[in-house]
Formats: sequence, C-alpha cells, structure tokens
Amino acid sequence: MAIINFKELLILDYKFFFFTIFFLLFLVGCSSDDNNVTIPEVILRDRTEQQIADNDSIQKFLKSHYYNKSDFLNNQNAKIADLKIVEVTDSDNIAEDADSLLIKAVESKTVTFRSTEYTFYTLRLNTGGGESFTNFSDKVRVIYEGMLLNKTIFDNAVTPVDFDLVSEDGARGDIPLNGWQKVLVDFKPAMSFVEEVDGTVTYNNHGSGVMFLPSGLSYFAAAPSNDIPAYSPLIFKFDLLQSIETDYDADGVPSHLEKFVTTGEFNDQFIVLEDENELDDDTDGDGTPNFIDIDDDGDGVLTINEDLDNDGDPTNDDTDGDGVPNYLDPDDAISKLD
Repeated sequence: MAIINFKELLILDYKFFFFTIFFLLFLVGCSSDDNNVTIPEVILRDRTEQQIADNDSIQKFLKSHYYNKSDFLNNQNAKIADLKIVEVTDSDNIAEDADSLLIKAVESKTVTFRSTEYTFYTLRLNTGGGESFTNFSDKVRVIYEGMLLNKTIFDNAVTPVDFDLVSEDGARGDIPLNGWQKVLVDFKPAMSFVEEVDGTVTYNNHGSGVMFLPSGLSYFAAAPSNDIPAYSPLIFKFDLLQSIETDYDADGVPSHLEKFVTTGEFNDQFIVLEDENELDDDTDGDGTPNFIDIDDDGDGVLTINEDLDNDGDPTNDDTDGDGVPNYLDPDDAISKLD
C-alpha cells in the first residue's frame, strides 16, 4: 500500500495553484495586447488633389449605374425603400444616353469649403411639398441609408430619426453635415402628415433623393469607424420628412438668419473678413459666433431684450434709423426692460 505524504501533497497543490494563476495572468496580458492593435496613422492629403480623385470615382459610379426611374415619375410619395440602383451589364441593353442612367439623371452643384472647390451630385426623386425649403441649420427628421461606392451599407435608419444639421457648438456630428447641409437646402419636408391609430405617422409629399458626396464634404481623413475607410466618397439615400427652424441661443433670431456671409455655413465661414466694416458671423468679435451669442453686438443688452416692439423679432428694431437693427448695433443699447 502506498503511503500518502500530506505535506508533499500540500506543496504540490500550492505549486499547481501558483502555476495556474501565472498562466491565467499571461493569457490576460496577451489578450490585452491583442485588443490594443495599433491603427496606422492616416496621412493627411491635399484637399484639391483628393477632390479630383473623388470626383473621378463618383462619375465612374454614375456612368455605370441606373435606377428604376419609371417608379418615381409623378410620384409625390417616393420612398428610398423603393429605390433600386443597379450596375449596368451587357444584358441590360441600356443606351449611354438613357435618362435612367445616374449620370444623366443627377444634378451637380459646386461649392467652396476649406478653400477647395467641391462638386457633389444629387438624384432628385421628389422635391417635397412643404411650405419652404430646409435651412442649413434646421433640425430634420429623416429616413436614410449610407453606403460606399462599392454599395456596402455602413449605416441606415428605416424608421424616422432626428438630428441637427448644425450642432450647438457648430461642430460636425455623427454624419457628414457639410454635405447634408448643402444638399437638403434644395429639398422641402412633407406637405402634411397624419398620425395613425397605432402611433405610426404617414407623411404626404415629402422630399426624397440620393446624395453623392466627395470625401471632402464628408469625413475626409477622419473616418468614424472601420466601416468607412479614410478618404471615401459616400452615398446617402434620404427621405426628408420634417424640418424645424432652430434658434440655438434662444435670442429670438432664427439661427439661419445669424449667418451674414453669402457662402458656406457657420463652421465653414466663421472667419475674419478683409473688409472690417462688413458683417461676419461674429458681429462683436468676441470669439463667439452670433448663432450661439446671446449678446450679438456686445453692448451689454441681451439680443432678446433688443426686441423693443415685443413682436418676437429683434431684426426689425432700429432706433437710430441707420439700417442696422439694434441687436447688431452697439450704438443702440436700449433694452425693452428699461
């Protein structure tokens, strides 16, 4: 019969215990290293050169794809869910000048952003029947789908979602707002909507389309995820359901009216102009653009209190008759509270 030496057995148990702990710590350390994979640094490219490359890529896509145009003719309730974008094949027998080819159907527009001229393209499925076009600073309700030029979908919303076309600090949000701002201003929201018994909402005659954006009007080098490579032109299908005018600083002046330069948006054109007498987006030069400045002219009187006739519109109050409303004129420091 073997004699059990409990002392030796205890020592073996301790050795096994410490070996197990050491091995587990080693595995955790290796796992941690695997999770902290170094992402290669993105080299910043020249915007003009990248735009040329992006435009070539977008045009190649537009020339090689068509859509089901007949389903959208005279269709005031066009929906992106019904849209089919198909690559041309030999069996399709589509003539190069066919109006269902995207290159023949899209509208092009050139804008300046970051001192670079950008061309983007829009497929207009329906302009929308709302009372007015969307402002670049509105809050919008949309259904959308985002994809790369290889038609890989990286984001979508099949039920309505809301977002601001300008964030409260003027920064860009989760979607490439520079492009969306420039596209949606040419579309109107729905003419009307009805809330059904089950809580769903039916929209009548809403805006609908597809935007083809160069990387310079989207994420450029700052891709938000691995699903969107840096310098990727993007495609967004969208249904524009509602748009709501914003007043970010609650000063009584709609935000879109607090932009004075003729091109660009707040985060593009918040600059010092060559003519010091020309109004820019920061009237009092305090470093805070007017759309988030509660005292636009820096005269010590809040903009909302320079609405002397109390009609909810500070833009039509001009005490000294010089053509500059009080809220932008430091010489008119009269408050309705006085």
